[in-house]
Amino acid sequence: LVLDQGATTVNDVVKNISGVNQYTFYNDFSIRGFRTTGNRNSGNLINGMRAQTSLWKQQSLANIERVEVIKGPASALFGNAAPGGVINRVTKKPLAETRRQVSTTVGSYATFNAYADFTGKLNPKGSLLYRLNLGYENTDSYRDLQGGQNFIVAPSFSYVPNHRTQFNVDVFYQQYTGKIDRGQSIFGDGDLYSVPISRSLSAANDYLKERLVNITLGLTHKFTDRISFNSTYLNSSYDEDMQEHNQANAYVLNADSSQNNSRVLMQAMIRKRHFRNNSFNNYLNVGFNTGRAQHTLLVGWDYFQTDLLPGTSALTARGYLLKNGKTTTKFNKSKINNYVLDADGNPKTNVPYFDLNNTTGNSIKDISKYVFTADEISPYRQYSHGIYLQEQLRYGPLQLLLGLRQEYFTDILNKQRNNETRTTQHALIPRVGAVLTLNKQINLYGTWVKGFEPQSASVQSNPNTGAPFSPEQSQLFEVGAKSDWFDHRLSITTALFHLTKNNTLYNAGDAGNPDLLMQVGEEVSKGVEVDVAGELLPNWSVVVNYAYTDAKITKTASGTEKDLGMQRPNTPRHAANIWTKYILRHGPLRNLGIGLGVNANSERFGQVGKRANTIVYPGYALLNAALYYRVRSLQLQLNADNLLNKTYWVGGYDKLRSFPGSPFFVKATATYRF
Repeated sequence: LVLDQGATTVNDVVKNISGVNQYTFYNDFSIRGFRTTGNRNSGNLINGMRAQTSLWKQQSLANIERVEVIKGPASALFGNAAPGGVINRVTKKPLAETRRQVSTTVGSYATFNAYADFTGKLNPKGSLLYRLNLGYENTDSYRDLQGGQNFIVAPSFSYVPNHRTQFNVDVFYQQYTGKIDRGQSIFGDGDLYSVPISRSLSAANDYLKERLVNITLGLTHKFTDRISFNSTYLNSSYDEDMQEHNQANAYVLNADSSQNNSRVLMQAMIRKRHFRNNSFNNYLNVGFNTGRAQHTLLVGWDYFQTDLLPGTSALTARGYLLKNGKTTTKFNKSKINNYVLDADGNPKTNVPYFDLNNTTGNSIKDISKYVFTADEISPYRQYSHGIYLQEQLRYGPLQLLLGLRQEYFTDILNKQRNNETRTTQHALIPRVGAVLTLNKQINLYGTWVKGFEPQSASVQSNPNTGAPFSPEQSQLFEVGAKSDWFDHRLSITTALFHLTKNNTLYNAGDAGNPDLLMQVGEEVSKGVEVDVAGELLPNWSVVVNYAYTDAKITKTASGTEKDLGMQRPNTPRHAANIWTKYILRHGPLRNLGIGLGVNANSERFGQVGKRANTIVYPGYALLNAALYYRVRSLQLQLNADNLLNKTYWVGGYDKLRSFPGSPFFVKATATYRF
């Protein structure tokens, strides 16, 4: 499916999975109504391990074999986890057989991608295997100034001295150069169509430079056919160097404090961030029988550590200019004489505003004229120990899964400084599952699992918030059925779920202490999901999914907030996708194939009642198509996305930050295997 649709990022793939939607342009998703983002340790995995990723850029598939979405709070498996689910990228591994493949893609907006994949033996015995994945990705984008280049080098090696032992080394290096796209801003009194979807607010001299490096060491050893041990270590690093102009989430104010609906208040930021992540996972699998019952017992310990390194720092220019040479983010018309005024008598902005009526706003900006202030970004460390036990029991047609995990999560804020603070949160996390086999085609299942997300160290260490607070907790109840038909060529999965998240923090509304928080929040997501995938005929494949998601905030601090009872942001109530491919096997058009698909979502809310300038993103249905033709070892492919050139938005926050989807996009790919 990844190849059929010409997918190049994780975001391209997950649309084929029910209950998963894009939240923004970024490495950022809504899963069953709850947000999962990159650059955090609770939602993105690589080979089941916590890896540091970019938030700003979608993850490439250059070295990825498949993408898995583990729905619901997967804390029993991975510790702290987003309640909706986690996304796991499984990398390509060395193979004993020789395979060589190169591919090139050209397409709209000067898109040019090139990939190479080589694997095979490094010695005649076959005890040493290799795989090398290379990638180059380049595009100018349908958004102004949002082109970028991506370089990927990913070698991996396996040492297999015998049939019981295997040692793996995986290396991943990625270098990205481009800009951050903060989305589309529209007129404050206008609709989504009042500004072209191509318009970004970036300056020509903005930049984003990212470097990601992952090094994985893995050992698997079978002591016997029923006892095995696995140990994996992952070192993951992320370095960010950026300069950007972006909207300050407000429109410019006039001298009378009225809002100028065509002028976006801007800010500029220069920032360097350095993250280091270490993950270590070890588990022992033991299989045994007691009478007719078959057991698989798993016991393990894992550890992860994330460091934000010293030297991480930022400069920000924002707000309005004061006559004393300083700046302020607020404008008080009663003290207008304290402000620098422009030629029209309005308060002058520190960073030139972006005039939505002026198409020259993307020009080079002289940042030397801005008044910058230093943003303190203190180094920190997060680490966690997890001990887990899982029993999988099979007795006739019944399978039971019982899991228990004890998690200890620690935050160290202002690490190695005089004001260093340390907070520890812990949770006991159960997991229960059952599968009942009705016949060869149909299995029924049920799941109950709890989740855990610690509160941030900055909240826990602030004496004004009312801390300490309990961790955020989630709970999933799910029942469903899985079935296989036509000799296992077609699979159908249906699910009904009820997901609750508690202990969300809300402001207490104390005028004397604006930082005071209350832990009374509750959010509930419930719905139905259907996934169909497989082959109706040997040359006719189909993938279909549908999700109904009712996700709401059900408890707030006072019960009167605008958010109460509203659908959660960027979560469609109805979402459906279909993709089908048919290959001609006979006749003069033999090996010619056609693919056809529809991607549809109902309307979605932005950040609902919490923000001014709220917005609703309309529903959409996109038609996609593809043509395939194979000549011996050469595969030719033409993909056309958004065939009818519809204007739509994948999600967003408000009128100042919306994320329009791509117009009609065509690309041609040639893949050669040798």
